[in-house]
Amino acid sequence: MNKIALFLSFTIFALSANIEPQSKIVADAPVKDMVLRENRLIIGTTKSLLEVYDLEKKEFTKKIIIPKIKDFMGDTIDARVASVDFIDGRYLLLSDSGVGGYSNLRIHENNKTIDIITAKDKKAIVKARFVDKEHILLGFLSDEIALFSIKERKEIYRSQLTESKFADFALNEDRSLVAASCESGEITVAEVKSGKVIKRLSSQNVDTVYKVDIKKDFVVGGGKDRRASWYNIKNGKGGYFKANFFVYASALSPSTSLTAYSTDENSDITVYNLDLQSKKATLKGQKGSLNTIIFKDENLIYSASDDKTILEWKLN
Repeated sequence: MNKIALFLSFTIFALSANIEPQSKIVADAPVKDMVLRENRLIIGTTKSLLEVYDLEKKEFTKKIIIPKIKDFMGDTIDARVASVDFIDGRYLLLSDSGVGGYSNLRIHENNKTIDIITAKDKKAIVKARFVDKEHILLGFLSDEIALFSIKERKEIYRSQLTESKFADFALNEDRSLVAASCESGEITVAEVKSGKVIKRLSSQNVDTVYKVDIKKDFVVGGGKDRRASWYNIKNGKGGYFKANFFVYASALSPSTSLTAYSTDENSDITVYNLDLQSKKATLKGQKGSLNTIIFKDENLIYSASDDKTILEWKLN
C-alpha cells in the first residue's frame, strides 16, 4: 500500500461514524435465524414459531406455528426454529425434535404444514436452505452437506467436507455454490448440485467459524478466535480484522465492497470497507448476542440477536 492510500485508510478509520438504529422490529420470541426474501424478513424463533415481516407494509403478515416438543425430562417445551427460508410460496422450517439431537424439517405451503424429515429419520441437521422449490441443502453436525429432493424424500448426494464439527453454511446469489465452516477454522466452497469441493480456504481463522457469507468471488467468516476473515475464492488470498470478542455474525454487501461483523460483548457491529481496508462505521444498539447480519443493499442493514429485537440500520 502506498503512502497516499495508507493515509486515506487511517483517515477514514479515524472518521468512521457511530450509527444508531433507524428502526426496531420486535418479534414474538427470541430470534434464532433470519433471511431476507422478496422484501420480507423470514424469522425463526425459539417459540415454535416462524414469523414474516413485510418491510414495505412495516408489519408482520404471517405466522406459522409448529407443534411443541418434549425434552429429555418429558416436559412439554417450545421447539426452537433454528433455520428458515422461503421460495415461490414455500416456507422452510428446521427445528429441534427433543429426541436424540435429531431434527424436524417441515414445508409450509397454501396454509398447510407437512413433515419432510422427522426424528424417526435420525438426521442431526444444523442448517437448511432452499436451492430451488424442489430441493433443499442440508448441513449436518458431522460437517456433511446433502442435497435433498422434496418430491422423492431422499438425499441426492451426501458429501463429507471435513472431519471437524459443522458450524454454518451460506449459499451464493444463484445458489450454485455453498461456503461451509467448521470448528477447525477452515471454510470449504463446494458445488451445490454435486457436492464437489472446489476450494478450501484456511489460515485466516484458527478456531470455529461461527458464521459465513458468500457473494460473487468473496467469502467472509466470523470466528471464535476473535477474527473476522475474508477470502477471494479465485486466488485463495485473504485477511482478517481483529475483534474484541467472539465474532458470532458476519455478512457481505451485494457488491462485496463492505463487510459487517459483530465486534464485542456489547454486540456492536463494525462495518468495514474491503476495497479500502478501512473501518466505515460502528452500529450501536443491539442488546442480545448477535446471530444474524443481512445487507439489503449497500446502505441498509438488518441485524438480529438472541432476543426479540431486530434492528434496521442506515449507513448514509
